[in-house]
Amino acid sequence: MKEALLLIDIQNDYFPGGKMELVSMEEAAKKAGKLLKAFRTAGKPVFFIKHMSIRSDATFFVPGTRGTDIHSSVSPLPEETVIEKHFPNSFLQTELLSVLKESEVTDLIICGAMSHMCIDTTVRAAKELGFKCTLIADACATRNLKFGEEILPAQTVHASFMAALDGMFATIMTTEEYLN
Repeated sequence: MKEALLLIDIQNDYFPGGKMELVSMEEAAKKAGKLLKAFRTAGKPVFFIKHMSIRSDATFFVPGTRGTDIHSSVSPLPEETVIEKHFPNSFLQTELLSVLKESEVTDLIICGAMSHMCIDTTVRAAKELGFKCTLIADACATRNLKFGEEILPAQTVHASFMAALDGMFATIMTTEEYLN
């Protein structure tokens, strides 16, 4: 068993003042920062995923903007791997799978944003690719969604996706549970 930390899309556009502010992103990033510190201290591999939009009508994660930068709360070190993606699935058309295999990673500890999109899609893909996944629920964030005329609060969206992933696709834990 070899664990790696996968930090997905913890980028400026998701924070206050960004183009797609998420609910509780600052709190989630603090938890992700604790995980990052623990992995660095233990000498375990860390991989950063950075979304760059390629859609001409994109309103956030637009290349060349400060919004695409990884947030300072989890800044990668020069020797750490940053993988750029263009789709919700962090494996789709990226080198993530080959880098993980090269590093002999078997278990992924996953956190980041958005719970209902890139986190969900990446966890499901990782499981299908044979990785054991642990998803750190309080180190993830999302936003309110609208379905028909109904507004679904971010907390409900987040809890629904954590519940759907729990067991079949990942073990869901809090930061403290994982670190202890």
